[in-house]
Amino acid sequence: MGDPVVVTDNGGVRIIRMNRPEKKNALTLPMYVAMARALREAEASDAIRCVIFAGSPGAFCAGNDIGDFLDAADGGLDPRTLEFLHALARSRKPLVAAVAGIAIGIGTTMLFHCDYVVAGAGAVFSTPFLKLALIPEAASSLLAPMRMGHARAFSMLVMGRPLSAEEAREAGVVNSVVDGAEVDDVALKAALEIAALPAEAVAVARRLMRGHLDDIVRQIDTEAMHFKELLRSDEARAAFAAFLARKK
Repeated sequence: MGDPVVVTDNGGVRIIRMNRPEKKNALTLPMYVAMARALREAEASDAIRCVIFAGSPGAFCAGNDIGDFLDAADGGLDPRTLEFLHALARSRKPLVAAVAGIAIGIGTTMLFHCDYVVAGAGAVFSTPFLKLALIPEAASSLLAPMRMGHARAFSMLVMGRPLSAEEAREAGVVNSVVDGAEVDDVALKAALEIAALPAEAVAVARRLMRGHLDDIVRQIDTEAMHFKELLRSDEARAAFAAFLARKK
């Protein structure tokens, strides 16, 4: 089966690949920990000048593993799940995403932290948090309206309406839509182009464009507080039970 997160470096670009294809790259706690570590290592390396997030053919990321959700409902959120979100928000290195197939939950919300997103023509972006009686995370309640406008963000984050690759491009979430087989190559080409630019100038320009980091981190923590409370609600327990019943 191999490691659930595979990290490779290519010409100044770090590729963080979610590698749990049998579960459509649903994220577990060890995967969050591994990706946070890979981001921190990239931050500390002058040789790494851009980071790519990638998945498997047909699945970028199916969201958080439902088993971890259930464990959190019983025992509380593990603080290590937030370490990845904080590392994502605090990254000084440009972030690129190669999205082939489904991007659900955190698979979509993490993209609001990315600077350049390449999507396969068949990619689907979905944030069904409210259907599980939960709320969006990763500061998406702040970043999505900024990126997409309130109307589109509400439709996606609250009503749970998915976006196709072209709709995501029109909404400003995706930069480029290509054939599914070309996603990784096109993303790497863009990342290498970014990596070839003057690093300090890129860092300053990116920091100015992204706005106030403290606001983003504060939003992540506020969302996490409400998320933790809602996980233990009767509504969430009923929604999880219904979801698991459908899976059987």
